[in-house]
Amino acid sequence: MTRNVFVLGCDRFNLDQIKSARAAEGCRFHALTTYDEAKAGDEIPAEKLLDKARARLDAFDGSIDAILGWWDFPVSTLLPILRREYGTPGPTLESTLRCEHKYWSRLEQSRSVPDHIPAFRLFDPDAPDPYSDLDLQHPFWIKPVKSVGSYLGFRIEDRDDFDAALAVIRQQIHRMAVPFDQVLSYADLPDEIAVADGRHCVAESIISDGRQVTLEGYVHDGEVHVYGVIASIREGRHGSSFARYQYPSDVPNEVAEAMTDVVRRFLTHVGFGPSPFNAEFYWNEETDRIWMLEVNTRISKSHAPLFQMVDGEYHHAVNLQLALGEAPELPKGEGRFAVAAKFMPRRFEDAVVTRVPTEEDVARVQRTYPGTLVEVHVHEGMRLSELKGQDSYSYMLAEIHMGADDEETLLANYDDAMEMLGFAFDEKETA
Repeated sequence: MTRNVFVLGCDRFNLDQIKSARAAEGCRFHALTTYDEAKAGDEIPAEKLLDKARARLDAFDGSIDAILGWWDFPVSTLLPILRREYGTPGPTLESTLRCEHKYWSRLEQSRSVPDHIPAFRLFDPDAPDPYSDLDLQHPFWIKPVKSVGSYLGFRIEDRDDFDAALAVIRQQIHRMAVPFDQVLSYADLPDEIAVADGRHCVAESIISDGRQVTLEGYVHDGEVHVYGVIASIREGRHGSSFARYQYPSDVPNEVAEAMTDVVRRFLTHVGFGPSPFNAEFYWNEETDRIWMLEVNTRISKSHAPLFQMVDGEYHHAVNLQLALGEAPELPKGEGRFAVAAKFMPRRFEDAVVTRVPTEEDVARVQRTYPGTLVEVHVHEGMRLSELKGQDSYSYMLAEIHMGADDEETLLANYDDAMEMLGFAFDEKETA
């Protein structure tokens, strides 16, 4: 019997991966909206995306067996609304927002895992003097209650840093705030959250000293399961820009188990599931302290090729099985590589792109290092500052997935691949 699976924010790259899953046998996939409709525009039209999705679902003459997606905001927070309206499996909107709303999430973490979170404060960037109410020691981070990829996240060393960051936030926060407020209008919010709309921000003390680790897992029948531990390696002036994700991580098993215990307590507390999730942590090796950064209510699509390379299947399979109401099953250690990484080559200063890899450059890399995937985000003649959705301190040029027999070989192969790809820039053109 054919099962109809509807995808919000559908793109060919990830659709091909989910269709390759063993669980996809007998499934027919339908795009509710495309990636470009959901993510690529100057604005994020949350309400319009819901209307388009509803129109396509209402017009469909057949069963609606699952509704899913693999992108972050707005997709991750629109899915619970559609699933509730069309009766397909998934977590409630409120439990999703207890993870996705950065202030609400910290409040719930303070009630469930208080020893593993930083000091934090809510503030209104439109207030006359928001700095005066932040009794946090420098340095600290500020970011909107809804952000993606460290967008509008700033490290604050002093009052001048705060004032400069505040000017940027006031100018740009509407891009996330307007659609997030549309999502919040569908939720039953407690009073303490109803006042913290999308134009609010959170200030947090620094917890990023140490190794960053991400757990990939899921909740099914109320039970929290972790199936992968990934190292998140950062770079840049503040160590805030991702250089690569590497699977598997080499953190000790007892550290991964302690992190699993923390996220289990939090997700059980907020009543989340059934759904995949990924949870980001820092581990300070010197103090053996574990800090929770955040919990995302989806698989990380960035990690999907890593699981295929090492374990033999994209973890889109977990997403699909849960959306169909089934218990997930993933192979282990059946891939062609012992280790794999997603590299994110960056520049930390603005420049004009003068050369990008040709099709032959990419083909040469893939011939030399079979299994490698290359996705370029820039084009000749563009200024890097034209890229959308970047973090506050860098520009990501591409995404490169590679696998190898060990880490040393992996890193050497990546350096060689970057030479072959031949990106070039002109910094003088930025003046």
